[in-house]
Parts: sequence; C-alpha cells; structure tokens
Amino acid sequence: MSGNCVTATGHCDAGARGDGARGDGSEEFVLSRAVVTLFAVACGAAVANVYFSQPLLVTMGDDLSMSPALVGSVVTLTQVGYGLGLFFLVPLGDVTDRRRLVVAQLLLLVVASAGVATARTAAILLVGMAATGLLAVVTQTLVAFAASLAPPAGRGRVVGLVTSGVVIGILLARTVSGLLADLAGWRSVYAASAALTALLALVLHRVLPRHGGATPTAPRLGYGQLLRSTVTLFAGERLLRLRALFGLLVFASFSTLWSSVALPLSEAPYSMSHSEIGALGLIGVAGALAANAAGRLNDRGLSRRTTGGALALLAVSWLPLAFTRSSLWALFLGVLLLDLAVQAVHVTNQTLIYALHPEAGSRLIGGYMIFYSIGSATGAIASTSLYAVAGWGAVCGLGAGFSCLGLVLWACTRNRQG
Repeated sequence: MSGNCVTATGHCDAGARGDGARGDGSEEFVLSRAVVTLFAVACGAAVANVYFSQPLLVTMGDDLSMSPALVGSVVTLTQVGYGLGLFFLVPLGDVTDRRRLVVAQLLLLVVASAGVATARTAAILLVGMAATGLLAVVTQTLVAFAASLAPPAGRGRVVGLVTSGVVIGILLARTVSGLLADLAGWRSVYAASAALTALLALVLHRVLPRHGGATPTAPRLGYGQLLRSTVTLFAGERLLRLRALFGLLVFASFSTLWSSVALPLSEAPYSMSHSEIGALGLIGVAGALAANAAGRLNDRGLSRRTTGGALALLAVSWLPLAFTRSSLWALFLGVLLLDLAVQAVHVTNQTLIYALHPEAGSRLIGGYMIFYSIGSATGAIASTSLYAVAGWGAVCGLGAGFSCLGLVLWACTRNRQG
C-alpha cells in the first residue's frame, strides 16, 4: 500500500498492511486510499441493485406477462425490502463481526440477484426483488465499518469518499442497466450484478480486518434489545433527530428530480431515448465527487457552515432546472449543483451522527437512513403525481420547497447543530 494511509490511532505503522489487521484487533488496521476506494466501490455496487429495475419495468412485465399494477410493485417491494433491512439488519454491525456480516450479506445478495436473473414467474421475480432490497443495506454496514476504521481527525474525509460511492451507484444504476439490457436483455443486468457482488465478497473477505466488530467495551445486547436501542437513540439524541430531518428533506429534493426528469426529456422537443436520459447520471456523478470536500470541511470543524451553504445551493439549483424544457445546459448546471449539495449535506450528517456513539455506529447510520428512504419515497411519489396534473414547473416548485424547508430548519437550529 502507499504511504497515504491512516490507522485508528492516526499513524501508519511500518509493518502494517492494507490486507488485514495486526495483533488481535482492527485498531492497527491501515485504512489506505485503496481500501477506502474498495469500500466505495462495494457500496455503489450494492446499492445499485435497488435502482437497476427502474428502466427495465416494461421489458420485465412483457417477458413475464405481468399486469401494469404488478410491474409497478417491483420498485415498491424493492424499496420496502431496503427499508426493512435498515431497521432489522444494519444494527447487527454493532454486535457482530462486521467483516463476516458484510461477506455473508454480499453472498446472500448474489443468491437474490441470481434468482431475479433466472426468474420464470412473476412471483419468483417479486420475491427476488424484495430480497435484493433487503440485502442491499450491506451498503450502510460498509459505511459504518469504514467510519469505525478511520481516525476521528480524518473520519469526515473517509465517510465522504465512501458515501460518494453510494451516490454514484444510485446515479449510474439506471445508465448501466439500460445499456446492458439493450445489449443482452434485462436478465443480463442481474447476472452481471451477481458476478460482480461475488467478486467483491471474495476481495473484502481477504482485505478487511478479521475482528471488525463491535467496540470491545460496548455492552452485549440481545437482538430485541438491539432494535429497541435504535429507537432509544433517536429519542435521546436531538442532533440525530435534526440530522435525520435534514436527510429526509435533501433526499426528497434529490428524488423529486431523478424520479421525474425522464418525463420532460422523453417528450418534445427532446424525445430522448432511455439510454440518453440515463447518461444524465454522469453529470450527477461529477457533482457527487466534487462534494468530497464536505468531509474535509467537517474534519476542520465547519460542519454547520457546510450544511447551511449546501442547503442554500440546493435551493438555488432549482432555478436552472426550471428552464429544462428550453435549455439542456440549464439542466446540466442544475443537476451538477443539486447533486453536489445533496452529497455535502449527506456526508456531513453521517460524520456527525457517527461521532455521537461510535460503538453504536451501525444503529445510528441505519436509523438515519430510514429517514433517507422516507424522503426518497416522498419525492418520487409526489413529483410523478404532480407532473401528471401540473407539469414540470410545479415539480421544480416542489423540489425547491423541500430545499427551502431544509434551509429554514438550518436557520432556526444553527446554534444547536453540534
């Protein structure tokens, strides 16, 4: 590994390597840039499974003779599975060996993806999609794992890089699935995902520290106690509740754009194909990568200013987006600004809430992400419904409204944000 690395003690030991732990714990593990990149790739590959189906619904339905209502339930069941996984699976990272948990979930995700790829009936497809969503929450276990391996002084940078992988996975999922489906059919998307996930499971098994579990001093909790403590953490931590609300609002704005932007682009004067619309995610990736600076700003104690600035930028991004029908350049600018702002708030949120109780990092991040899911679902349902009755201008007003609510919340609580 290169010299660009950190350990939990903040130093690079000459004898430490990036492929395991020294001694009997993970505290000596070297978190090199290559390992952080591996975390980011694994996160992006896992979360992409939740979004692969969106451009494939019509093809899936035709292949398996599914009614329109049944086809729509594909996305719903995947999201429901993901939400259940956030509450019932992610907290396990606080009481079990995270390395084993990650590898086990990835291997089960391989099985679920393979089941979808080979489904011959609608029932098998729907069960497979629900299982895929449930197991894709390994993404959040990986985020908590990376945060636990990073030294406090560099945690924001690490969380920023890893969560960039999450956002990039979400943005590119539709692009990749559309291209693969055009080349080899919709089943190839899930077959390729199963193969990649299996490879990542093997690599992570070899690279991650062998004792990457709960903090040794943390109390041992039964599964029921573990789930109850997730709720208790929300009741007892005002900063967690506040940051969860920020997460809900920014991802409602994010989902408002990405769930509905295909509608005006598929109509005159653009009449874009699915592949062309999917390529728009590449611009969003640039914004997500640019937001890595948010992690470094948080490490310098500037989380409050970063949050306020990002929320203001999020609101401003809807101005050029409102001109989408007359200018693609306005759309490109708006997408870039929106994804940069969302990622900046998201990175800051996760860095701050993990620091509250590092021994409960998985529960904190899993609980926070439940609000992310609520925001994403709200934005998707509201934007597509609003577009049908009031058009693109109303959708932009909705996205700006979510953004402005976040900015007002920040202004009212800026002296109590930690």
